[in-house]
Amino acid sequence: MSGTERELLEIRFSVHPRFHGWRLDQFIAARIPRLSRARIQQMIRSQAELGGRRLRPAARVRAEQEIVLLRPAPDEPDVPRRFGVLYRDEAVLAIDKPAGLPVHATARYHKNTLTALLRELYPEGPVPTMAHRLDRETSGLMLLGATPAAATALKGAFREREVQKRYLAIVHGQAPDEGLIELPLGPATGVIRVKMEVRQGGLPARTRYRTLERRGGFSLVEAHPETGRQHQIRAHLDAIGHPLVGDKLYGQEPELWLEFIETGLTDQLRGRLLLERHALHASGASFPHPASGERLALECPLAEDLRAFWASLPRGA
Repeated sequence: MSGTERELLEIRFSVHPRFHGWRLDQFIAARIPRLSRARIQQMIRSQAELGGRRLRPAARVRAEQEIVLLRPAPDEPDVPRRFGVLYRDEAVLAIDKPAGLPVHATARYHKNTLTALLRELYPEGPVPTMAHRLDRETSGLMLLGATPAAATALKGAFREREVQKRYLAIVHGQAPDEGLIELPLGPATGVIRVKMEVRQGGLPARTRYRTLERRGGFSLVEAHPETGRQHQIRAHLDAIGHPLVGDKLYGQEPELWLEFIETGLTDQLRGRLLLERHALHASGASFPHPASGERLALECPLAEDLRAFWASLPRGA
């Protein structure tokens, strides 16, 4: 490949029977709802130019058909590509994931992900498998199975709620000493569809928390999610009036997310957020070891950027 050519990515979709007979552009819109119809049609028509099959937006898809689309690989933002190892044995790998490193591939990140990094680090296999996930901006402890069997056991422990997780969060305001947030969560129905919201008909969600310290109008909170809903801690703390510092999606100014999507993290936006990322850190976990069955407790020190921010705040309320 020459220096002027861009790498191509393959996007594969298997057509579920419920989509049988749909137009190709409608099928892709259902699978990638963030794309406009015009963008989808342009992507379909460009396939032959990229070396793929000539496709038509109006073509009908068939059940069980595999759709392969080519697209130029995007220019990916730089991300941290090093992680600390907190614990390792024949079955478990526990790492300290840095903030900013995505776990899985997305429309914006393909090579710069933890999944891709693990494949690079373990070329001969087996590649450790993640038993759960953290948001890109969340730092801290992640558990991986060092073998497929261990990964299956760890995932089962998460599913059966045998894993007790602990997070540290820096939030706006004077949070109560402790409490239980028991509010159902579901996908937001407003303009911003990527967030979760407290709403009737949502899935049950419970978060216990206690405030460790208060400084300068902020609180350092320890949170224990008893369920594993998407964005649970962020959405719950925001729901009781204490959003995370640096959170673009949940916070005191909902328009921050739209501004971030439009302009990126400008100096002005960074100044309003106070931190470049949301102040959430996975600080510990206790779980049954997948080989021995004995309970193993691991901890992960608070990330340096969050420690520095907290240290910069004046002591006292």
